[in-house]
Amino acid sequence: MKYRSVFDIIGPIMIGPSSSHTAGAARIGRVARRIFGRKPDRANITLYGSFAKTYKGHGTDIAIVGGLLDLDTFDEGIVRSLEMAKEQGLQVTIQASEEDVDHPNTAKIELSGDQHRLEIVGTSIGGGSIEIISINGFNLRLSGHHPALLVLHEDKYGMIAQVANVLSKFKLNIGHMEVARKSKGSEALMVIETDQPIGEQVLAEIGEIPSILTVTKVEL
Repeated sequence: MKYRSVFDIIGPIMIGPSSSHTAGAARIGRVARRIFGRKPDRANITLYGSFAKTYKGHGTDIAIVGGLLDLDTFDEGIVRSLEMAKEQGLQVTIQASEEDVDHPNTAKIELSGDQHRLEIVGTSIGGGSIEIISINGFNLRLSGHHPALLVLHEDKYGMIAQVANVLSKFKLNIGHMEVARKSKGSEALMVIETDQPIGEQVLAEIGEIPSILTVTKVEL
């Protein structure tokens, strides 16, 4: 991995002993919250690898829950996030898995509420940096460091070009883009990270494109 600055190595300002196990975990939880779009009613968190072995000592569990409550890495509320979750009506279950995974610091978060469901898998890759590697079964890569669009659409010709045209109209530069699909001709998910903030008008115009199903903005 390439680091942009020394702060990517030593980690962000944070609560907790570990940039990977605490700050990164909090960011995974917070990205999940932003993608879900609201406070969920229930959260089922599964920890893998090193996360599963050391989460209590490193505070990985309270960090992820703090992120789900939309707390930043430096928010002192993280230390009592489990209590806060109960106070706010968020039911949390945490389990450690012995299943082998590609990255040792991996968490799967399943959120539900108001008939909405979300499953994400994230990894903490060091220095507080993360990657979201799966959203609702779509395999992809989302860093959480930049403004991003998640565009769910029918898998049809010309969809990428139409979305790119809207971004060009608003002078948004694409820093990273991936498209994932579960099978040919079904649904596909675009993940687009931009160099500039994404305005509501951008979401509105992309949402008006035929065969676009949902458009979600993720900004921390």
